[in-house]
Amino acid sequence: MSADVRRTTGRSRSRREFLRDGCCGFGGLALAAMLHDEQVRAGAGAVAPRTSHFPAKANSVIFLFMAGGPSHVETFDPKPLLNKLHGQPRPKEFGEAKYQFIQSDPRLLGTKRTFQRYGESGIEVSDLFPHTGRCIDDIAVIRSCFGDSVVHSAAQYELLSGRVVPGFPSIGSWLLYGLGTESRSVPGYVVMPDPKGALEAGQPMYTQGFLPASYQPTMFRPGQRPVLNLERPPQVEARQRQRTVQLIRDLNEAAMPAEDAELRARMEAYDMAFRMQSEAPALFDLSGETEETLALYGIGAEPTDDYGRRCLLARKLVEQGVRFICVVSGGGPGNMQWDAHGDIEENHLRKAAETDQPVAGLLKDLKRRGLFESTLVLWGGEFGRSPEGQSTSGRDHHNLGFSMWMAGGGIQGGKIVGATDAIGLHAVEKRHHFRDIHTTILHQLGLDQHRLTFPHFGRDERLTFVEGDVIREIVGDRQETSRQEG
Repeated sequence: MSADVRRTTGRSRSRREFLRDGCCGFGGLALAAMLHDEQVRAGAGAVAPRTSHFPAKANSVIFLFMAGGPSHVETFDPKPLLNKLHGQPRPKEFGEAKYQFIQSDPRLLGTKRTFQRYGESGIEVSDLFPHTGRCIDDIAVIRSCFGDSVVHSAAQYELLSGRVVPGFPSIGSWLLYGLGTESRSVPGYVVMPDPKGALEAGQPMYTQGFLPASYQPTMFRPGQRPVLNLERPPQVEARQRQRTVQLIRDLNEAAMPAEDAELRARMEAYDMAFRMQSEAPALFDLSGETEETLALYGIGAEPTDDYGRRCLLARKLVEQGVRFICVVSGGGPGNMQWDAHGDIEENHLRKAAETDQPVAGLLKDLKRRGLFESTLVLWGGEFGRSPEGQSTSGRDHHNLGFSMWMAGGGIQGGKIVGATDAIGLHAVEKRHHFRDIHTTILHQLGLDQHRLTFPHFGRDERLTFVEGDVIREIVGDRQETSRQEG
């Protein structure tokens, strides 16, 4: 023991006292680090983590957006009668349907796809999706979805925001508003577009609408560099960059009106950019993944490489605590999406080949990493395809009955909900609007649609417009969910 310590205390200190005081010092260091983390979280401002309305089964959502409208009768809803009636006019007993491009004298179009029963549940899945079929016991297929629009842009708005017009917040923004984010170094709401181009509804379908700017999405770029300028210039030290960001914040706060949400969101964006330069580069680096994991997603092979990379990145974002991730398949004009007006066979064979293995790889990877139960995965598009043929081998848009599926996040897999009629024209059993899909997602994340509101033009707006229904068959016991909501 040093003479300085003896002079200060007036006596010698025992070894036990030294260890006791030293351990308290280490505890203080740990506490300081914890408090720093809390300060960083608090610095996230509007998107800091918040408590759900009732106990949640899921923490994050990955939406596998099959843009353009995949055909239900070629994917998850087999219709043998459609093949028997191939080339004939639609029988009158099935009712009427309005299409965007089919004008007169339509003829039913059979499918060349075959269906196989998979798993213990024995659910039939098209030969387009052999990899997804092997995961079917983890998937709940909703065969009775419907929407209000047969036009791409309006249907895409409704799919994402619950309205057929732009200007309303997307589900990703609502979740960020309701729960905040657990991520320290990555935005809480991320969209990964298809590299082939934009969609009809454009970026407005993903945006925060009338919610504050803090809840806007972050659009990643296509390709292997989703975020540009992520690397800090080598001549700039981290401490110097941190002082610059703090100076900008101090100047803004000195002149910022108390209610300037736009400027506050800009300040938070500067802070996030600094943290991303400090911590996020490893997120986009796949070199740390095993060869087996890369192969699981189809990375390094065609045609699965692009969508596989984005699905793997979605898993890594979930690990970082990101709240909502949208991974888009389909972009650019018509046939580059799941928009098979000319040739349903060519289009769906190509799009399924790009996505089937990456989607199944994502489900398997989430399971083995212990993330499946806390991550809700949604698959689907803005509508389905018509039972009638357009020209000789294509199908038109169809919003009256189509399929989507959910997995993980407390969803009970190996189930089929609802049904369309014998030719796939109308949803006829346990019909579920997009509002019900949204309500079910909110429910799994512990959010009550009636309490997740925001005042706008004198009205408390919410994601589900008027009201949606939880899809009880796939979320658990009816009595339990009723008690949670009460």
